[in-house]
Formats: sequence, C-alpha cells, structure tokens
Amino acid sequence: MAGRIVGDKGRARVIKPSNSGTGLRPRHGAALVVATVVAVIVAYAAFGFIVGVIAFFVKLVVVVAVITLIGRLLFRHASR
Repeated sequence: MAGRIVGDKGRARVIKPSNSGTGLRPRHGAALVVATVVAVIVAYAAFGFIVGVIAFFVKLVVVVAVITLIGRLLFRHASR
C-alpha cells in the first residue's frame, strides 16, 4: 500500500491542506522575481554560448572545405 496513509481501521485517510493563513509573504515574491531573473540571464548566456560554439564549428567546416577545394583544383591543374 505504498503512497497511501492508512487510518486506524484500515481505510485511507484524506490529507487536507492547512488553513493557517501562511500564504506568500513579500519576501517570497521578491525571491521568486530574483530567481526568475537569474534563470533568464543564465539561459540567455547558455544559449549564446551554445549558438557561438555551433557557429564556430560551421565556419571551421566551411573554411576546411574551401581550402580542400582550392588544394584539389591546384593539384589537378599542376598534374596536367
């Protein structure tokens, strides 16, 4: 019976939320805003880093392909 709270007579009891009035306090709202801003900044930085790395590798492949093409054309022309 995992996940159930069993009462005295073997029946499942219902767990009711507390109504003690401890809602969100002003500091909780401020903490939520700060956490959101930090998460956005970290996500922006991570996204920029990932896009930068991908762009670097794409440019590297293009440069290597152009150098290889020029080399093949030069060696083909020199072998004639």
